[in-house]
Amino acid sequence: MGSSRAVHQVAQGGTSAAPGVLPNAPRHRLGQLLLDMGVLRPGDLLRALVLQSRQDAMLGDVLLAHGMITDAQLTEALARQFDVAVVNPLADLADPRLIDRLGPTRCLAMGCLPWRRAGAVTVIACTRPDQFALNRDALTAVFGPVAMVLIAGPHLHTALLQTRRSALRLLAENCVAPSESCRNWQASKARAWGLGVAALAVTTLIYSPLLVFSILVVVAMVTLVLSMGLKVAALVAHLRAARHAAPRSMMRAAVAGGSAHLPVISIMVPLHREEDVIPRLLARLSKLSYPVELLDVLLVVEERDATTHHALAGQTLPRWARIITVPHATLKTKPRALNFALAFAKGSIIGVYDAEDAPEADQLYLVARRFAAADPTLACLQGMLDFYNPATNWLSRCFTIEYAAWFRVILPGLERLGLVLPLGGTTLFFRRDILDKLGGWDAHNVTEDADLGIRLARHGYRTELLASTTFEEANCHVIPWIKQRSRWLKGYAITYAVHMRDPKRLLAQLGWWRFGGLQVLLLGTLVQFVLTPVLWSFWLLLFGLGHPFDGILPFPLAFGLAALFLLSETANLTVNLVALRQRHHRALRIWALSLHFYFPLAALAAYKGLWELMSSPFYWDKTTHGKYAAVTEGAPSDAAAPIDTA
Repeated sequence: MGSSRAVHQVAQGGTSAAPGVLPNAPRHRLGQLLLDMGVLRPGDLLRALVLQSRQDAMLGDVLLAHGMITDAQLTEALARQFDVAVVNPLADLADPRLIDRLGPTRCLAMGCLPWRRAGAVTVIACTRPDQFALNRDALTAVFGPVAMVLIAGPHLHTALLQTRRSALRLLAENCVAPSESCRNWQASKARAWGLGVAALAVTTLIYSPLLVFSILVVVAMVTLVLSMGLKVAALVAHLRAARHAAPRSMMRAAVAGGSAHLPVISIMVPLHREEDVIPRLLARLSKLSYPVELLDVLLVVEERDATTHHALAGQTLPRWARIITVPHATLKTKPRALNFALAFAKGSIIGVYDAEDAPEADQLYLVARRFAAADPTLACLQGMLDFYNPATNWLSRCFTIEYAAWFRVILPGLERLGLVLPLGGTTLFFRRDILDKLGGWDAHNVTEDADLGIRLARHGYRTELLASTTFEEANCHVIPWIKQRSRWLKGYAITYAVHMRDPKRLLAQLGWWRFGGLQVLLLGTLVQFVLTPVLWSFWLLLFGLGHPFDGILPFPLAFGLAALFLLSETANLTVNLVALRQRHHRALRIWALSLHFYFPLAALAAYKGLWELMSSPFYWDKTTHGKYAAVTEGAPSDAAAPIDTA
């Protein structure tokens, strides 16, 4: 069935139909057609029908997902079922003017490609007849009379990339509203301000060093008190909630029970120079227990990432996984890649994993059930993150403790307090419609996750923590750790600056409580790391080694400042010990004392990040994965963690 037949058929009225119905009623059942074509075995059909009865899925999608037929065979069978033509727009390109009238992203969302004009009728190439029926009114509103032909799903994507590649690339880079994006960040202006402040500080330091140090101490202590207060409040809120929480096993059973009416979930996995982890990644994702006919995994790769493309070419991808190639551009960031891939995703729920992630097997069931039970304001679920290689060295142990405190105490506490949750970069799940409404991720922000969490809150949506853990690889060498942390802190600074462009509007959207919490969480974190040396100086008082304030401050006041710092360290230690209550974390408790020497590394990262704010604000300092996947401390049975030992 070629293009000439399709146009002739339309010209003769052979595919015309009343508005809102398919062009022709199906003459045969799809399964019987596939049997008659000799491409499907009776046993496979019976198995597929049983699977379909348990899910809200099309028979064709079940057959494809389980490798029983190919895309070409399904398209041919559907063409026979509805007596329509099949076209190949790779051989006979679609009219780009028609595509532009609908828009390339809308074409992908509908699964429809405006292909040709045949007299007064616009021929629409669709991957499934039901998509044409659902979208016929919208298509008619744009094009007038329309008629359907069929196209294989992969051909639709390729055709759009061939004809509207640049448009899709630009949309991925600029889909967030300018008022909520950092893409207009002016590094030269930031550099001028930074150098000006530095010059003023140095000048003042020369003539009045005590004044400068006093100001820094006041700022450091105020932010320390606020940050400590927020941390203690989060700890108390978490402990109160945990006291009345149902056992985790009961919660998982209640949420994951049943399998009917589950949605399609698209998982996007950005890959960049990840050739070492791809086999393990595919093995870990294959352990997910979610029905494969409802699973859509997008492996997102930069066009010029030859090493990753070569590694993927050496793998036999499962039917539920496909490669999305991101066109080359000067801007190369994870959020840009996610935005580009989002247009090709099929699911009503969108998830994000990193390349080295090992999620719990039932995680997607928990996601689907929680979204189904929640009210429409729940836009995002954030899974807990942990590491599978804490035993590598001291740095990996400290990193594991830090993550345990953040994901098992601080974030749950912030959620209970009703504050804004800055998202992590992985194990995130979104309602697709809300993500589209907000424009996806800010392609220029190097902490796109935290930024998106704030934008969700500003627009009236909620984020909840998911009672499921994903294990990943701890960054456990000093220089890579500093590079990664500097990217995070640089992103925090840019995110704070973007959302504080209009403080009055931000306050109106968040309210005083969440507005204040955001100040402490973002600005307080940045100030704390930048002024770490100032805070450390008060240890000199505790050990009687002298201090710049010696002989100036009354001893009770100086000692009180030092005691406040000591109280903060005690609060941090308490949070860490509470976070390490899980069986697989208990061996790390003794290492919690050493975190006092771990966090000063973040001061170096903060200074690096501040410099990059003025020199290369959108530079993505890549973290290398896959070096320590075999280093584990054994399976954390209390978290049901899938530890990979390959």
